[in-house]
Amino acid sequence: MSKFRVLIAGAGVAAVETLLALRHLAVQRPEVDLLAPTPDFVYRPLTVLEPFGGGEPPRIPVGSIAREHDAGHVFDALAAVDPAERQVRTVAGDRFEYQALVVATGARPVETLPGSLTFPANGAVQEYRGLLAAVADGRADSIVFAVAEEATWALPLYELVLLTAHLFEARNGRSPRLTVVTREPSPLAAFGQRASETIRELLDQHGVAFHPGVVPQAVGSDGLHTTGGELFLADRVVSLPRLVGPEIPGLPSDDGFIPVDEHGRVKDVADIYAAGDATSWTPKQGGLAAQQADVVAESLAERLGAAIRPTAYQPVLRGVVLTGEASAFLRSDTRGHERRSMAALHPLWWPPAKVAGRFLGPYLAARGISVGR
Repeated sequence: MSKFRVLIAGAGVAAVETLLALRHLAVQRPEVDLLAPTPDFVYRPLTVLEPFGGGEPPRIPVGSIAREHDAGHVFDALAAVDPAERQVRTVAGDRFEYQALVVATGARPVETLPGSLTFPANGAVQEYRGLLAAVADGRADSIVFAVAEEATWALPLYELVLLTAHLFEARNGRSPRLTVVTREPSPLAAFGQRASETIRELLDQHGVAFHPGVVPQAVGSDGLHTTGGELFLADRVVSLPRLVGPEIPGLPSDDGFIPVDEHGRVKDVADIYAAGDATSWTPKQGGLAAQQADVVAESLAERLGAAIRPTAYQPVLRGVVLTGEASAFLRSDTRGHERRSMAALHPLWWPPAKVAGRFLGPYLAARGISVGR
């Protein structure tokens, strides 16, 4: 191989951010290929709007992203890695060499509470539309939204409950009884006190009952049962999925996820990096996946001669809660000795993207994709 070859496995936020960052940072342009099993990059954070008439989330062909940034696109998925030979094997059985491999394959969502409506998941949009229709015609009047112990990212559930409340308030018709039951000590506690207070105020404004520090256990015909023996009566229960790691043969595993250091280097193997939901980092969220990708790109750019000092991964958590009205922007910075929590009903970063990627945010904004679309 005459040119340094970087192989990026994945088609999500971490994979695309790695490509964009590498093209921006690297002085010596490496040969880059995306090993992606899907034809499109899908802006999944906006899936939550679909049941409410928001349309499908925006998507961009992976081939177009690759061509725009002088990269190749292999339409296949990563099956195994041979670090000794610096090769990967794909699901189709092909083998590809690399000099640096970036694993950004993501993780697989599975249900946490059998019997509940798991969102997001395959078929969840249509099922949630059915639930809204059942409320509208009187077949359901109480919904419990449950954050189970295994759920790693609670924000979409708060969007669902607030969007549901706003929908029926705007119709001036039948309003369901909405309840949030969560293992968290406060709403979206990962963002800190100020953000939690803002979300709690929004829940109160819409009459949503909130029960923190309660661990959902099972769903029955009568509603949600908890580990403490409590029963929350409900016609339907809505829950979040948990994520299962990719467990890639040839790579180390931490309960299925890939262990990495603060620079995104996979532990105990050379020339392999990982970013995003496939790694053992938590919480798992698009903006954090983009930050991990930037850390990886900086390390690769330095290897290629760029005069930069790669930074270590120090997460800054940013999130946008869609409410049906003004979106709530939340930010938590854990760098330094104290957490700084911020919340506002106006943008706290620019462009105001759901996924606040250093390079992906401006790239999507240039195509008209931001908070609401």
